[in-house]
Amino acid sequence: MADTAPASEIAAGTQRRMQRQMGTVGVLFASVGVVIGSGWLFGAYNASKIAGPGSLLAWLIGGLATVVMALNVAELGGMHHLAGGEVRFVHFAFGSLGGFALGWFQVISGVTTAPIETEAMLTYASGYIPNLVNAQAQLTPLGYVVSFLVLLVFTIINVMGIRFMSEVNKYAVWWKIAIPCLAIIAIILVSFHTQYLTGSGPVGHGQGGFLPFGMEGVLAAISSGGIIFAYSGWDSAIAFGAESKNPGRNIPIAVIGSMLIGFVIYMGLEIAFLGALRPADLVHGWTNLTLPAHVAGPFAALATGFGLGWLAFVLYIDAIISPAGTGLLAIGITSRYTFALARNGYIPGVFGYLSGRGSPIVGILFTAILGLVVFAPFPSWAELVGFASSAGVIAVAMLPPAVQALRMSDPGLARPFKLPLMVVMSPLGFIVANELILFSGFGVVWKLIFAILVGVALLLIGLYTRPATERPTLDLINNLWIAPWLVGLAVISFFGSFESAAPDPNTIPFTTIEGGTGKVLPFGIDMLVLAVYALVIYYVALFSRLRAEKTKQYIETYSGDAVDEAATMPAAG
Repeated sequence: MADTAPASEIAAGTQRRMQRQMGTVGVLFASVGVVIGSGWLFGAYNASKIAGPGSLLAWLIGGLATVVMALNVAELGGMHHLAGGEVRFVHFAFGSLGGFALGWFQVISGVTTAPIETEAMLTYASGYIPNLVNAQAQLTPLGYVVSFLVLLVFTIINVMGIRFMSEVNKYAVWWKIAIPCLAIIAIILVSFHTQYLTGSGPVGHGQGGFLPFGMEGVLAAISSGGIIFAYSGWDSAIAFGAESKNPGRNIPIAVIGSMLIGFVIYMGLEIAFLGALRPADLVHGWTNLTLPAHVAGPFAALATGFGLGWLAFVLYIDAIISPAGTGLLAIGITSRYTFALARNGYIPGVFGYLSGRGSPIVGILFTAILGLVVFAPFPSWAELVGFASSAGVIAVAMLPPAVQALRMSDPGLARPFKLPLMVVMSPLGFIVANELILFSGFGVVWKLIFAILVGVALLLIGLYTRPATERPTLDLINNLWIAPWLVGLAVISFFGSFESAAPDPNTIPFTTIEGGTGKVLPFGIDMLVLAVYALVIYYVALFSRLRAEKTKQYIETYSGDAVDEAATMPAAG
């Protein structure tokens, strides 16, 4: 598909190809670097406030749910090795409109991730640098200025090229793995009690037991407590498919390996956190959990309260490095999605421009600028997490149907990693993703629907700013399942039992119709209704898939678009 940019340099940039410069560790750490971000700094604390000791069960359920989705994506990532690969997978299975939809969901999630990580950095830094955030943990005017400078640094490193960015990320990830492990060991050795692991310890406001808020609290903690956000990023390596060496082997390793590393670390952190709590911390109940020697971050507060000043110091350093590494990757990953959208013809071709270093520089700048805009309506870490998590999940939800659709349309294509029990695991992956979105509550879902409508408007603008001969076909017939899916998801969420608003600190945080939320589908029934509806949509999607000839045509057209098997790059200009 020809590019319409008039300038000769842009025209040359849109013809360049990416370089395969990321080895096994680089690809694995591209995912691990996102999985281990600000989620470990706040996740255990927030999940405990919502679910109490049941937060352990929430991390376990969230981890298992993510593994189901990750196994589906691992098959696709091993098959096609393209920049912004997930955009292409759905395109090959269902056509242009589906590819655009997934790409736009990923962009929504990606442009919010760098701001989330920046806000996490500033929240912890406020413990020793005053006036970065206010009493509500929201950015101050000084915080906005510092946030701009942080995003500027992320942008510059990404513009330097994939090899430089990958090397910077490697060093950051080794640190990001080591420090949470150090915190787990140190806190367990200094103060570890089992009373709040089993729910037998004394708690104020009658919020005792292992499940003080029932299974509703457990499931709500998965989304609103930041658990899914913490686990997210395991699919990040796929975005660098065009820059990965031996991607058929390395990408499945990265997807599954990063998920397992994250699961072990996050479970360890929650165990250490609950084991360190004392009755004095819970006199006002789980919803008003108060840490000793309260400082900017929960684990730093624990370390300070136990006299581990050295650990608190290390945690303050890590509170810069961990979120910074994730924010750095988020900009690079999102720019690969805009690159893929442009090369597929959905948005203006200038986003398909590559610099002489092989960087999608327009997408990098676009992502950073949108990140600055995001700070205004979402000035705190907590306000962004639920929205970003659900945007990422709704994108991943489209991939399990693509697994089975491509098995049916192109069964002979090499699959270095093959999903076991696909006829069960793929529908299950789609159902699980939908349930995770339901847990976030209608307050998040309607914002996602609005963001999707904005994406549709941008698609129309992108299409009609191109010459008619260069506009991609939307394959509407093959994607008619998407609108009913999203509408049904919104309706069930609206009538369901999960509430996304912040809980009243004097009440149980998440309640069913008996607790006065005004919903008509009781807890459990809403989940069952959504599971059945999702299964119907899944098989409608399979029936609507592209036929084999069209799938092979798209694969042949786009598989070489962003990949240069040679290790050379045309000179700039």
